[in-house]
Amino acid sequence: MPVIAAIGYFLTGLVILLALPLQLLLFALTFPFDRNRAVVGRFSRLAAVAVTRTFPPWRLRVEGRWPAGRQAYVVVANHQSLLDILMLSKLPREMKWVAKESLFKVPWVGWIFRISGDIPVRRGDSESGGAALAKARRYLERGMNVMIFPEGTRSVSAKLLPFKSGAFRLAIEAGVPVLPVAVHGAAQGMPKGSPWVRPCRAYARILEPVPTAGLTIEDTGRLKEEVRRRIAAALPASDVGNGEQRAG
Repeated sequence: MPVIAAIGYFLTGLVILLALPLQLLLFALTFPFDRNRAVVGRFSRLAAVAVTRTFPPWRLRVEGRWPAGRQAYVVVANHQSLLDILMLSKLPREMKWVAKESLFKVPWVGWIFRISGDIPVRRGDSESGGAALAKARRYLERGMNVMIFPEGTRSVSAKLLPFKSGAFRLAIEAGVPVLPVAVHGAAQGMPKGSPWVRPCRAYARILEPVPTAGLTIEDTGRLKEEVRRRIAAALPASDVGNGEQRAG
């Protein structure tokens, strides 16, 4: 296994090394007519999917179907590890990710996020949070999906944490549905606080969209809890707290 992991790290570095110059070329070619940076963003997600192939003991799958049509969504998922980002890149539509600002400062990887048009946010800074949500809303108005982890951080135990309200307020204000995705097994593949990858079987399960038509800002809390309930119901007992509805 250490040999396989070493080969995987090498191949991951190679993918990232090659992805940035190719993405820059695509950006130069598409910038004049691609306001949503859909092409360069989709390229970066495909590079992330390529990274998932570098460690064969990972078994990652997407379950469910993306809804038909061209409707934009606020996509929300529980957050177990950095492997979530790689696995969710396998979803069949481009999404702009709202992610912590520190990721955008990582050399090379952070530049890929920025060129993709992803949205940095500084934790605990209300002004940064407001600017991030404003940018996310502009994307939604132009028909681009936005991806947010409503727990706000990775769960150390892999258990579902309380949700923050920002993603749900955004969906109501923009008048778009919420698309919940339940993530399971990723914590075993890349445990929080550890630099080492491990074998895992993980899935990202696309659930039914939750409409926001007719809702007002006063309904934010109710929408948040309904989406969290649906995600909890799609997860095994080991991923949710005591007494919550969950999958058998």
